[in-house]
Formats: sequence, C-alpha cells, structure tokens
Amino acid sequence: MEKIKINYLYDDSIANILLDDGKGNVMDYIMMEDLQSVLDSFSEKKNIKLIVIEGVGKHFSFGASVEEHQKEFAGAMIRAFHKLFFTLRDLSIPIAAKVTGQCLGGGMELCLMCNFIFADKTAKFGQPEIILGVFPPPASILLAEKIGLAKAEELLLTGKTISADEAKSMGLLNDVFADKEALNAGLNNWIETNILPKSASSLRYAVKAVRAKMNHILGNFLPQLESMYINQLMQTEDANEGISSFLEKRKPVWKNS
Repeated sequence: MEKIKINYLYDDSIANILLDDGKGNVMDYIMMEDLQSVLDSFSEKKNIKLIVIEGVGKHFSFGASVEEHQKEFAGAMIRAFHKLFFTLRDLSIPIAAKVTGQCLGGGMELCLMCNFIFADKTAKFGQPEIILGVFPPPASILLAEKIGLAKAEELLLTGKTISADEAKSMGLLNDVFADKEALNAGLNNWIETNILPKSASSLRYAVKAVRAKMNHILGNFLPQLESMYINQLMQTEDANEGISSFLEKRKPVWKNS
C-alpha cells in the first residue's frame, strides 16, 4: 500500500491506521483504495476491539483531493469515499481518531464517523467545502447527529475552521491534550482502561445498538446527497468555478448559478 500504514498493538486487539502521503495526508483516490483494502481485511479479524486512525507528520489530513473534485473525476471519487463510510458502518468496530494539526474536509468527515475523537492543542477542524462552492455529503448528515443542528449549520454554511478547544466545547471531542506526546500517552491510558477489558464481540453489538438511529439516517440519506452532489451540484457553473479557482489560486467569480 502506498499511502496507508497499519500497526497492530496490544496483542493485535488494537488496529492503528496511519494516513501517510508524505505531506498533508490528502485523501486522494489511492489513499481511499488503500484504506478500503485495510478495512475490508478487518472483517476476518474477530479480536479487534478498536481501530485508531491518525495522520503521520504534523497534520491529520488536509481533506479529500481538490483535483479529484473536478467534474470528470467527482463521481468516482465521491463513490469511493462514501464506500468507506458504509464499510465502517458494517464493521461496527469502535473507532477512535487521534488528531494533530489540520483536520479538514474529508479528513474531518472521517473523524465524524469515529466513535471517539482525541486531539492535541495544535488541532484545527473545519468543513471548508462551501468556500469552494460545494458541500460535504457525509458531514451534512453526521455533524448534526454529533453536535446538534445549530452548531452543525454554523460550521457547514460558513466553512470556518475551529480550534481543538472550540471543538471540545461543542461536544465534538472526547479530550484535548497539551501536545502530541501527551496525546499519545493519554490515548494509550484510555485504551488500557476503557477498551482492552471489554469483549471485542460485545463491543461490536454495542456500536450497532448505539448507532441504530445514525446508521439508519446515513443509509437513507447519504445516497441521496451523493446523487445531489454528482447529478445536480456538479452541473452548476459555480461549483466548477469554485474548484477551478482554488486550483488556479485565484478568487472565485460567482455567477450564482
């Protein structure tokens, strides 16, 4: 695999996934395919009690590849991305995100699919898609389920970035640590206290139970938003202008259509 690394810890009961593209861990099609392959392999591993996802380097992820949001690529990219969410749903293994630095766009959406999110003080969270003239389908569903509609709308409709402390105050994060070293130690302690003593099998049933409503909503509405994105949004001038202006490093010229 080119852009995903995997380590097994605590007698193979913890699967540690590392996003690693050598820079900002941009979630392009290659990384998505690598991640899909790893997740598919977990269906045979009955002893996994927790998946931990983190980014190599200073950042969790800058988000999905903007180049692959262009009209000719958007359909394949969106479908591959959404397949990850349905796979995580069906695995029903508890998931924790360990976040440092930038956690934006598709990277933040991956965190929203996690049961737990831990961060250090360098972490920044945001769904900036609207600034590019598009919207994030998974976050449009999951963010409101996590933190309530009013706060979700504020983030999704402004595209603003928030600090780890702000994310914690919104109820998005489980804990914030001073730095990466403290984050690593704190999460290990949390795993040893709260996850390792549990049954892997029972944890999966507990995830299915606590997410019964959210999984129903995701299964019903994500395909609808995927279709809206590909078949309606990407047919507009402004969505294509937003992507093009970002890639060309200029201000967008909106036509409001």
